[in-house]
Amino acid sequence: MSQNNDKALYSTGELAKLCGVSVRTVQYYDSRNILIPSELSEGGRRLYTEEDVNKLKTICFLRDLDISINSIGELFKEEQPQNVIELLLETQAEALENEIENTKSKLENIRKLKKYLKNTENFSVNSIGDIAYTMENKNKIKKMRLAMILAGIPLSILQCAGVILWITHGFWWLFVIWACLAIPYGIIVSGYYYKHAAYICPNCHTTFKPSFKEMFWANHTPTLRKLTCKNCGHKGFCVEVYDENN
Repeated sequence: MSQNNDKALYSTGELAKLCGVSVRTVQYYDSRNILIPSELSEGGRRLYTEEDVNKLKTICFLRDLDISINSIGELFKEEQPQNVIELLLETQAEALENEIENTKSKLENIRKLKKYLKNTENFSVNSIGDIAYTMENKNKIKKMRLAMILAGIPLSILQCAGVILWITHGFWWLFVIWACLAIPYGIIVSGYYYKHAAYICPNCHTTFKPSFKEMFWANHTPTLRKLTCKNCGHKGFCVEVYDENN
């Protein structure tokens, strides 16, 4: 690199190295009149400025977008090529951001899959399908449970108020009102839950819906319920998923 009036100048080789391309590539762009050197030394060597460095980086970026050499040449002939380039940059940035989000989503699914596999005793190829379906289904289950919780908040507040007033002031009637409302609420919520929940059998990997009675009284965790599969008769913990048919 040489200095000329405090301005950095780069040879063809130095320019190529800065931009990660070959000397032949720089010479080719020069021959196509796309990247003309800003100065020539006394010995006839081509010299490039910082502005030329940025221009070559822009050319490389446009080539990565599969824009032809002819189109790039025409673009630089425009009065304000920066407007088009800025638009291309914005579009590329948006595409990369979407790609990053998709990659993050895939990475999160892989981590979840690994976690599920660690907790799976009888692993099989079909288990991966069940796990993938369960992960995709998880948000729907969460939304369903959240809707049930939100619907029950007013009733819980009424229950607390009824108990407090009964203990402190002997006003038992508010508690009775809560009891009268709690019974139909429990019936409605149980029916809603039964309608929108289904289960995957770990033995035959069939998605099934048990009877309401069996589901209601079955031993369960937040994600599992001990049921008898309607397809193969296996009895054990089945994975709860959202019923796509409702």
